[in-house]
Amino acid sequence: MFLWLHEIILSGAHAIYQFVPEYLLWLLLPFFILFIFPIFLVLFIYGCVIFVHIYGHRHQIREAYHTSYWEGARVAIASFWDGVGNVWHGYELKGIENVPDEGSALFIYYHGCLPLDVYYLISKLVIHKNRSLHCVGDKFIFKIPGWRPLCKLFSITAGTVEECTEELKEGNLLCIAPGGVREALFSDPNVYDILWGKRLGFAKVIIGSKTPVIPMFTENCRESFRTPEWGRSFFRWIYEKTKIPLCPIYGGFPVKMITHLGKPIYFDFDTVTPEEVRKTVKREIRSMIKEHQRLPGSVWQGIAQRWSAPSKKKTDEPEQAELLQRNGAGTTSPTSDSEDVVVLRRERSGIDDDDAEIDELGGI
Repeated sequence: MFLWLHEIILSGAHAIYQFVPEYLLWLLLPFFILFIFPIFLVLFIYGCVIFVHIYGHRHQIREAYHTSYWEGARVAIASFWDGVGNVWHGYELKGIENVPDEGSALFIYYHGCLPLDVYYLISKLVIHKNRSLHCVGDKFIFKIPGWRPLCKLFSITAGTVEECTEELKEGNLLCIAPGGVREALFSDPNVYDILWGKRLGFAKVIIGSKTPVIPMFTENCRESFRTPEWGRSFFRWIYEKTKIPLCPIYGGFPVKMITHLGKPIYFDFDTVTPEEVRKTVKREIRSMIKEHQRLPGSVWQGIAQRWSAPSKKKTDEPEQAELLQRNGAGTTSPTSDSEDVVVLRRERSGIDDDDAEIDELGGI
């Protein structure tokens, strides 16, 4: 890896020397020494840290290669992403004991702007549980050049309700984000609103496969990468009309990320309805957001959290109510169902009336 980086740097330096006058190179040399070289130095150091992390898993990688060439590649890539998560986000996974050592389970999670937490979770499960987490991805990711082999290696599929049900009946682990791309790009980081619309596909998968549900939420998943507030309604309009995710993304901030896996949720599969399943799972995800996430979301607080002592992330009720009111979310009376006492999403016209999305699953 380092030889490859060395060749890139040398070729880049040669190209610069050919096209930039020599006097300008000498003029910019102090700038390069003061600013550019330290950046490369930090990148090389972090590269060494990640390499050491991967080397620590060398026995697992070697054993995986003895089992299967592709299994070895999968464990090696998982080790790399596990290193990236540890170095850049101080990533932690809490509740791994809730993941069965064998048999099926369905992870339902809140979708951050980019699903880095899912990549990190996949890596943890491969390394520490020796289990593969299958994922439902949005259809557009399979149209990105070169991504298909990686999606196949890590069992990412744009599955239908029937295909996902069969995956779980075969005893696999599967994860679904019912909010999909809409929630990823247009959920408000101030309130972490859940944008599932009328989607019931995941609930039908749960009932059809008779599989327990593991609710999942990652702290600061909207702080690492964000979408700008300006033009959000315009990009939202484009997405609703075309399903093309054209909204710009910025970030890469090294915020603390902690994935929380809740206790498995079981249903009376013979009598429960898809609407009841959705309501129960959504209530649990909201509860996890309220318990673990500081609101409003803050990039600076997320970064500071890496060095601060652990504390409960519950937001004060008056401040939360003010945020919800400002963002157009309603609250119900204290006598109403507990799911609706604190509403962590904004309803936008047209979303909950889109019956065509009822069977859609969402995805990473």
